[in-house]
Amino acid sequence: MRGASRYEDLIVWRLSKQLQLGVLALTATGPASRDFKFRDQVRDSAASATRNIAEGFGRGGDAEFAAFLRIARGSLTETHNTLRDGRDRGYFTDVQTDTLQFLAGRAAKAASGLIRYLESSAADAHRKGRPPRRSR
Repeated sequence: MRGASRYEDLIVWRLSKQLQLGVLALTATGPASRDFKFRDQVRDSAASATRNIAEGFGRGGDAEFAAFLRIARGSLTETHNTLRDGRDRGYFTDVQTDTLQFLAGRAAKAASGLIRYLESSAADAHRKGRPPRRSR
């Protein structure tokens, strides 16, 4: 992929990492910290996004990277929903989750944009009779 030599350079990864750190901080204390199943679920969904972005980036092909970005986008949506669930359970307030839910939504949109870019690059290469890019 042109423009990024490391996954840490990607906006989608940076937003996802901010979300992950925010979720860790939010669930470190209070009622959510004592509901181990809930706490671990929301932490894992947030961490899953950054893991899948990094793994997809390292795979070397645009099509594979796009597939991993779709998984990351699903994890971001899951995190958004789980934060809402935490509010419904009384673990968090709107004030505590608004920024994190915004980050989850923004990261999901960034993932969608990158998926579109990767797919259009692959389609363009196919139209021009070139093999898709495999290395970064």
